[in-house]
Amino acid sequence: MSIKTKLSAIIFGSVLLILALNLTLNLYAARDNLRNESENNMKMTAMQIAVSVEQSSYSSNYVQYQLAQNLRMAAILASEELDPDIKNVKNEQLVYLADKLGVSNISLLVKTNDDIVVAKSSDPGEIGLPTKGMGYWYVAFLELFAGQKVSVQQGQSLENFWSGPFEYSTSNPKFIEKWGYYHDASTNYIIDPYIRSTAVSDYVKIMNPDEIVQQSKEVNPGLLEVTGINPKTFASASMMPNGEDRVNEKLRSRPIKFGTYIYGNVEEDKSAMMAALGKGQPVTLDTEALGKRVLKSFIPINQPGADDYVVSVVMDYSVISSVIKDQLFNNITTSLLLLIIFFVCSYVLAGVVTRPIQDILAKVNDVAKGKFEPPLKVDSRDELGQLAHRINAMTSHLSQHTNRLGQTLEENRAVKEHLESVINGTSDAIHTVDMDGRIISTNRAFEDLYGWSAADALVKPPYLVPATVQKQEEERLRELKNGAVLLPVETVRLKRDGSMVEVSVSTSIIRDEEGRPQAFVHVSRDMTERNRIEELLRRSEKLTTVGQLAAGVAHEIRNPLTTLRGFLQLQQEKQVLVPLHIDLMLSELERINLIVSEFLILAKPQAVHFQQKDVRHILNDVISLLSSQAHLFGIEFESRFAELPATVHCEENQLKQVFINIVKNAIEAMPDGGSITLEQYMDEDSVVIVISDEGGGIPDYMLPKLGEPFYTNKESGTGLGLMVSQRIIQAHKGSLEIRSEYGCGTEVIIKLPAPGEPAAEQGMNRERSEDNHEN
Repeated sequence: MSIKTKLSAIIFGSVLLILALNLTLNLYAARDNLRNESENNMKMTAMQIAVSVEQSSYSSNYVQYQLAQNLRMAAILASEELDPDIKNVKNEQLVYLADKLGVSNISLLVKTNDDIVVAKSSDPGEIGLPTKGMGYWYVAFLELFAGQKVSVQQGQSLENFWSGPFEYSTSNPKFIEKWGYYHDASTNYIIDPYIRSTAVSDYVKIMNPDEIVQQSKEVNPGLLEVTGINPKTFASASMMPNGEDRVNEKLRSRPIKFGTYIYGNVEEDKSAMMAALGKGQPVTLDTEALGKRVLKSFIPINQPGADDYVVSVVMDYSVISSVIKDQLFNNITTSLLLLIIFFVCSYVLAGVVTRPIQDILAKVNDVAKGKFEPPLKVDSRDELGQLAHRINAMTSHLSQHTNRLGQTLEENRAVKEHLESVINGTSDAIHTVDMDGRIISTNRAFEDLYGWSAADALVKPPYLVPATVQKQEEERLRELKNGAVLLPVETVRLKRDGSMVEVSVSTSIIRDEEGRPQAFVHVSRDMTERNRIEELLRRSEKLTTVGQLAAGVAHEIRNPLTTLRGFLQLQQEKQVLVPLHIDLMLSELERINLIVSEFLILAKPQAVHFQQKDVRHILNDVISLLSSQAHLFGIEFESRFAELPATVHCEENQLKQVFINIVKNAIEAMPDGGSITLEQYMDEDSVVIVISDEGGGIPDYMLPKLGEPFYTNKESGTGLGLMVSQRIIQAHKGSLEIRSEYGCGTEVIIKLPAPGEPAAEQGMNRERSEDNHEN
């Protein structure tokens, strides 16, 4: 395929990709816009129906109030003609009164031990009707019998009277009735006049929003169904799939308040309805119903003074799909026309662009064959022209470099010989091992160190690595194969005579061009003499430290001994025991005992048992132990510990000793009172403890010397306490740092390793064994 065709294909493919992306984005944007618009239309329809329901409720409340006034007046007139005792009232008398007062029927309700029932009525079907299961109706009856004003929000409450809302009759469910209930202290029953007529039923049906639902469906053909859902009874056990409910037949309890429930899925709709009520926002589902893809939107409706309900609006998704198809067809038609135009233009443009490239390609082929002349003819100053200039320069340089290749080859041979002489002349033993463990090259230092000649090493592989370090060596070689860069390691190797030699070995890996390992290069340096010199230096440093300690102990003990000698001589001369002198001598002896005890702690650490302990508990124990002493100086403790456990591998009593030493120093640094802060937090794999005070601080010149024996700024101190603390923290593989600014307090920072480092205990045991050996 020619460059011209490729370039045309690239341009065409790029345009095709852009158009495809544009079509996809437009399709998704159009779908989202149409869906959002449909959701807004569904929400607007629901809100219009909700407003209609609310307006109908206002009109219905007014009519019900007027009927309630009439029913109350009828009940009062009936109470004037009826005997106060229900035993003296006859059903025939109630028939006469109902006809006289212009109501449908009159019933009398009495209170039994556990219910309120209809005892007498002009309607035989009402007699014996219980009311305990009528919800708020029963509550209203109880309050009327109690002489209270009815507190039920539904219906109309007047003096000694309450009228329930429009509702289907219990004894005759075909009719919607209006009841009134009247009771005063003069009777032992409730008078219940009520109106039962088709006019009331027709009025309630007229106020139903089904007419608005029908009009909304006619205006919007895509609107399939609008349903008013009662959250309290929807999806109950007695509700049928079409929304009908033989148990909940009342207006107040029907699952479907208005509209139809044809495109329903009870379980799915209940979940969406509860989500809408919980969020207070519409919830939309993209689902299938009756074989159609539909959008269902559940809009929660809040009614002041009444129960909330949900309006479900079902929209046919085919309306959205048809619009998307039309838009997609128009976009594809436009895109095809643009593609044809771009293809023609790109082919012409490719021919113009690729002509200089073809000339350059022909020149490159000549150069590949070793033909550097003639140079390219350059007619333009664009990128292709610059490329042609660079190719001409390249061919000129290639001609020159070809002549120098022979010289470079000779130079490389000389460098190789020089490198070989350097390797053979170095004092480090160098040998190369292939991947099978065979030595393939050595230098003279290798023969001097290990006793193997280069010829012997090539014929018979020497056994250099002892069994004790074989596993370590295999692990190092494995890490090198995996790409790690390792530092030199001090180890031991075997000589030809079987003796051990201490060496520092640096190993690197040789790889081929594809990165596969080919060989290992080992550089060995004899460390015997250096290790001997370091051991002598270490022993010298220890002797120096022991000398300093001895001199310090001698100096510190000499002063109290001088005092003791002076007092003893004085008492010997006077032959009199002075109590004051005895107290002073005992004090000096106690000081000598303290110095010797702390010195023994440094010389012979006690046996310790490391355990997993929470530093926060240890710090709390220290605070409890020193709180009384701190209060005497007017000092308060402030602790800021992390919430998570801060477990370390430690010896609890030794850590307590460190914290007590530091806290006591802080207390002694604040004779005028103040605050000591103990803070604990995690820093990566370390537990950090910070103890800070508000004392006078430590001068800068004293900070570097802190921890030295017998160096202290306290009159009665020895300086050994801080030295012991530092040694304990070091034995725990931690660190202790002191920060202070003179006049601004002191801060001690202790870092201890988190669990997972059992080497702490091993290090402590190793140090104890070294100290015992030296002692």
